[in-house]
Amino acid sequence: MYLPCLRCLFGLFLVLAMVGQASVLRVCADPNNLPYSNEQRQGFENKLAELLAASIDARLEYTWWSQRKSFATKALDQGACDAVLGVPAGLQGVLTTQPYYGSTYVFVTRRDRQLKISSLTDARLSQLRIGIHVAGDDFAPPAFALAHRGITRNVVGFSLFGEYGEQNPPRKLIDAVEAGAVDVGIVWGPFAGYFARGLPAPLDITPVIPPMFLGVPFTYEISAAVKNGNEGLKAELNEAVQSRSAEVQRILDEYSVPRIP
Repeated sequence: MYLPCLRCLFGLFLVLAMVGQASVLRVCADPNNLPYSNEQRQGFENKLAELLAASIDARLEYTWWSQRKSFATKALDQGACDAVLGVPAGLQGVLTTQPYYGSTYVFVTRRDRQLKISSLTDARLSQLRIGIHVAGDDFAPPAFALAHRGITRNVVGFSLFGEYGEQNPPRKLIDAVEAGAVDVGIVWGPFAGYFARGLPAPLDITPVIPPMFLGVPFTYEISAAVKNGNEGLKAELNEAVQSRSAEVQRILDEYSVPRIP
């Protein structure tokens, strides 16, 4: 009578158990925030998360979490996920990886108007209708710089979050420039590059200069974040960012993300 090798069976069971417990990378992402992410996984951060997870041999899982103030810190501290993509490098309260791209605020204007605005010191800004994004009660950096110049009455705010269920709320500002409702938008680069594509009236997208104005930065390097103390995952993601750098840049190109060197 044949008796199976108990040691062999134990080894087989151990292997099967390890396969069943494959590593998981849990990512918190906004379910309605193109071009970054959505529940259909159509954003460039969805693509980047897939790339990073594959690079560390992990299965990607999402926790959908609307991106509001202190989004990354709260999500990681509460254990909702292991990583959050798209945060400023060096963000306080979390560990950030090395940056995988840098971008800038840009001026967005209709090409047929030939405004050619590139500088925050342009005297015409006091006379033009300027669209900027607002996040709840918080204004984006352009608002502070314009206020320092005394430019407030001709500034029009557009919500980054929109009404409940509204799709792609950041696009409203780009559409307003295209329709002539505002003369110029000062917009974070990834929003501008993505939503300006294919519009009937072509738009000019010009990096804001100077990159820091009156102490307000207009360029940012972007990283992934993990919880404080999770040095192991940070190291894994850093290695993935380095080894897959060319693929990261191709994904950003597909979404027309303006980048700084």
